[in-house]
Amino acid sequence: MARGRLRALSVAPMMACTDRHFRVVCRAFTKHALLYSEMVTTSAVLHGDRPLLLGFSPTEHPLSLQLGGDDPTALAECARVAADWGYDEVNLNVGCPSERVQSGNFGACLMLRPDLVVRCVEAMRAAVDLPVTVKHRIGVDAQDSYADLRGFVDAVADAGADRFSVHARKAWLSGLSPKQNRTVPPLRYADVYRLRQERPDLVIELNGGVLDLDAALEHLRHVDAVMIGRAAYDDPSLLGAADRRVFGDGAAPDVMAEDAVGRLADYVEQVVREGGRAHFVTRHLLGLFAGRPGVRRYRQILSTEGVRPGAGAEVLARALGALG
Repeated sequence: MARGRLRALSVAPMMACTDRHFRVVCRAFTKHALLYSEMVTTSAVLHGDRPLLLGFSPTEHPLSLQLGGDDPTALAECARVAADWGYDEVNLNVGCPSERVQSGNFGACLMLRPDLVVRCVEAMRAAVDLPVTVKHRIGVDAQDSYADLRGFVDAVADAGADRFSVHARKAWLSGLSPKQNRTVPPLRYADVYRLRQERPDLVIELNGGVLDLDAALEHLRHVDAVMIGRAAYDDPSLLGAADRRVFGDGAAPDVMAEDAVGRLADYVEQVVREGGRAHFVTRHLLGLFAGRPGVRRYRQILSTEGVRPGAGAEVLARALGALG
């Protein structure tokens, strides 16, 4: 994957958060940031409802499909499916520490099996022309030294991975919940910076604890790309200046939250026409306007009226009207 700012900022894949509707919300704020699906298991892709699991709006590009699995053959087939569906890249989850994911022998526990990750990436790489990327931790349990991280990355890089999205915390596979694994292990940004310095031929993305664009820009002095997760979900408006500040798009005006919500009216109507509910979209807008007069009423309108059968874009207008 070429260097530069094309993929300099991404919004992290997050279960129960980065569905197709939230991704359209993100696109109301930024044209250029890379977006991710929620993690989808290989079994779900191969045997599940593909339109439900994989469908997306054309406005969501550039878009990556994140896969969870440990079988090279299944991952290769899923990569082909991703290409057929029009995704821009495919990403292998080697970072999730949840017990459910561990029971399927994928996620962060795969860092203990770099040989298997190598086979998975090789199979995906051979199956498609799409970029094949890996999201992982700096370490797992006691296997958390910089040497362990470097050894893992070196092995997987030789398999053809196009980008390494490195969550700068180790993962504890037992004793901590997934939420605690996002906050308790200390951040070790220096390890990610060092990895970029020692492997300048690789594309290294930093993830973990990035709360705003100022922090992202500071990290971009040391790495190729930055991933923002919970902060972007809690307040998508932090992406409103990303195209100008991160991607250098001088023609892109900063997007204000009111304008972004207004842009979503047609999309809400489309969702309702297709049998969904306004709530599928409005639930992702509750974090906007923190501290503004009237925000409590704004959230109340979205939460109570958006779920009603037949509700449409008028809910957005009423909610915005409640703001001072």
